[in-house]
Amino acid sequence: MTTDSLSIARDLLRCPSVTPAEAGSLGVLERLLKDAGFEVHRITFSEPGWPDVENLYARIGTTAPHLTFAGHTDVVPAGDEAAWSHGPFAGDVKDGVLYGRGAVDMKGAIACAVAATLDHLATRGGTPKGSISFLITGDEEGPAVNGTPKLLQWAAERGEKFDHCVLGEPSNVDVLGDSIKLGRRGSLSGTVTVDGVQGHVAYPHRAANPVPDIAAIITALSSEPLDHGDEHFQASNLEFVTVDVGNPAWNVIPGQARARFNIRYNDCHTEASLKALVEERLAKACGNRIKAHIAWEPSNSGVFIAKPGPFTDMVIGAIEEVTGRKPALSTGGGTSDARFITHYCPVLEFGLVGQTMHQIDERTPVADLENLTKVYRRVLDRYFA
Repeated sequence: MTTDSLSIARDLLRCPSVTPAEAGSLGVLERLLKDAGFEVHRITFSEPGWPDVENLYARIGTTAPHLTFAGHTDVVPAGDEAAWSHGPFAGDVKDGVLYGRGAVDMKGAIACAVAATLDHLATRGGTPKGSISFLITGDEEGPAVNGTPKLLQWAAERGEKFDHCVLGEPSNVDVLGDSIKLGRRGSLSGTVTVDGVQGHVAYPHRAANPVPDIAAIITALSSEPLDHGDEHFQASNLEFVTVDVGNPAWNVIPGQARARFNIRYNDCHTEASLKALVEERLAKACGNRIKAHIAWEPSNSGVFIAKPGPFTDMVIGAIEEVTGRKPALSTGGGTSDARFITHYCPVLEFGLVGQTMHQIDERTPVADLENLTKVYRRVLDRYFA
């Protein structure tokens, strides 16, 4: 079995592992890592109401320091496969570009981490000066219930202790080396419900229309900033995503109106303090007349940040050495499994360029695969120096 990053990436891309299907992708990694001396575990987790998910944990070495590479082999659906210029699960290369669902998000980065690790071990007689592991899930693009959170808990119960983690999410914006993610904003969702009194539109005095009231509430909750950001995070933002009264009739004043919203928040808030702030603003907007309440959705996406320090500096140095670019430290974008890993060890996200993730013709230059492999190799060499 070939062990260069391109070959590994193509093998992974040819596995149609749309969440929660494993489709052979973990088998590709298991064979490579077992051959290199890793102890490999494949663990399936279950939860009532959610699909079973198979995960992989592999480790070589028994001592500290312990560096883990994290990632996911599950991918989003390909969409209209006829619209792809190359089959989404063919692993085709044309003009120096690798095409396929998961090329950048994030089978490509997993391939680079494996290739770099195997190369690093080959120069060390097959044994690291510490421990290297892979923490791979099949549930990142899905509900994230039977994936990384449970895999981390399983590892902790076995006595596994991680010192640092590199997560290969596509962190770069335009070119390889332009950005590292050292944290993420939290995500919190809720539904505002306004209760009115249903009635005939010709007799409004006998009804209480909730539509103007929910419009006023939307304006009140959206117009005032939640904060102004800080040195690591942009300002938090509350966005309404849908408004519904469930009323098909032209001559009926509805009895209720609902509006759903999502907040992406920074470390100026905790989940509890943010809820309290929004509830306070809702009460102010309602006054003594409007009857409204918020139903909050459960959230496993809290805000987190890995404070810059020696590990961050070491990764930055490795990136600069390979790409000639000093990456910006970012906390932008959506959520990732780093939100779970951060409870166990400091985690940085550095992978490929994310411009085509989740798109038709997702792709990455082969040169980026080669250079990301070099970055990961330098990270390993510096970490275990």
